[in-house]
Amino acid sequence: MPIAQNPLSVEVTLPREEVALLKVEGYLDVDTATEFQHHLANQLHHGRRHFLLDLSEVPFMDSSGMNIILRVYQEARELPGSVHIISPAPAVRRVLDLTGVSITVPVSEGVDEALARVDAQPEGPRVPDA
Repeated sequence: MPIAQNPLSVEVTLPREEVALLKVEGYLDVDTATEFQHHLANQLHHGRRHFLLDLSEVPFMDSSGMNIILRVYQEARELPGSVHIISPAPAVRRVLDLTGVSITVPVSEGVDEALARVDAQPEGPRVPDA
């Protein structure tokens, strides 16, 4: 079995109980997208509602990576939760802009900015007191 030419590394930290920060390094493409999806699914399973995706060390992303980001975005919205892309590398930012993903999924310059956006979001529908 050949060794992947561009292995993916995903480091997960928890800046807050319901917030997962995923620092992704390497190519996010058809060969590595499933691994990325597993990391996101694991965090969803453990009750995380907000996902900060640091893509500063991702030199290349194809439609497989974008589809996973959009899928977790949809799942997070239903919780309610959110997805934020942090510091995408220039080539990745260009793909996000050209495809319109950056219009749907907020892009922040850093973790603090993304956390501020999480804080500014409404918590979703509230049940009025009876």
